Amino acid sequence: MRKPDNGEDEDLGILEDKTEVLTLRSKRTERLQKKQQTRKAKKVRREGLDLFSFPYELIMEILGLLRPSDVFNLRRASKPLDAFVSHNEASLAKAITGWRYACLEKCYRTPVLLENVDPAFHNDLKSPERQELLAIHKKPYQHIQSPDPTEICTCLTCMLRWSALCFIVDFAHWQGHLDRGDPLPSIPRGRFPEWNQDLISRNAAIVRKALRSPLWHARLLEAQLDSITRAIRRHAANKGNKRRRFRMSKEDVDSGTDRFLERSGPPSFDFPFLRDNYYMLEAYMPNRSWIAEHEAWFYLPAEQHDRDVEGVAKWAEWRRKRDAKLP
Repeated sequence: MRKPDNGEDEDLGILEDKTEVLTLRSKRTERLQKKQQTRKAKKVRREGLDLFSFPYELIMEILGLLRPSDVFNLRRASKPLDAFVSHNEASLAKAITGWRYACLEKCYRTPVLLENVDPAFHNDLKSPERQELLAIHKKPYQHIQSPDPTEICTCLTCMLRWSALCFIVDFAHWQGHLDRGDPLPSIPRGRFPEWNQDLISRNAAIVRKALRSPLWHARLLEAQLDSITRAIRRHAANKGNKRRRFRMSKEDVDSGTDRFLERSGPPSFDFPFLRDNYYMLEAYMPNRSWIAEHEAWFYLPAEQHDRDVEGVAKWAEWRRKRDAKLP
């Protein structure tokens, strides 16, 4: 065999490296990379659409268009949103109520907390003799819990306000039964079943939240509007029911406002003392009267509470003078 010359030795010593780095392909790696890209995209979208980057007035304008139930759901979205709503609750509730429930708000005002009443009237409001006079308004209804005289003012106006708010929660609770035509559970007179006591206790707890939270009060008004629209729809579907009712169109329902209740309609002053009244009830709108001369509804003013408290003070003064004349 011939020995290669020097030139061939040099050629053999310079070898070209043809190796390449292998491309690793793993489905697991691809999934992880895809998740990382998705997280980055979401983060960019969140940062680009941060609600608090908008002006304060615009944020309030946006939230003021929501229903109270939507605002409660929004508060669960993040701690900053919850803190923002909590800080601006009064203004936000006022905006929502003024647009959606201007009529209902005047019918269903909240009773005044006793702590917000002049302490000079506390003894007169809580006196045993006066509490006896209020027995008719404190009777244990089957669907309403009696108010606590140490918690709310017990002037006549506040007592009626408490009962009306408790009615809202109970009436809303039974809307499913009424829609389906299921009979409401009957309770024999003098019986206090545990399930019903639990129900009215839960209802009263919700009303107590509304006494201190404007947003909870607005949520009750939302529930009452829903109950009224469902009741009117039920009775309108009954061709045999020719009673007068409020004119309510699909547009009225879709608007989510109570503007249609400002139209002429049947007055409803009588409080539903029993759940049996729910069957024929459509729009219970207390504290207002239709004045034909003006062709408009007139509402009991919010100052009626102050007048009632002054009346209690006069009654207490008369009682003290009477007792002073006794031997």
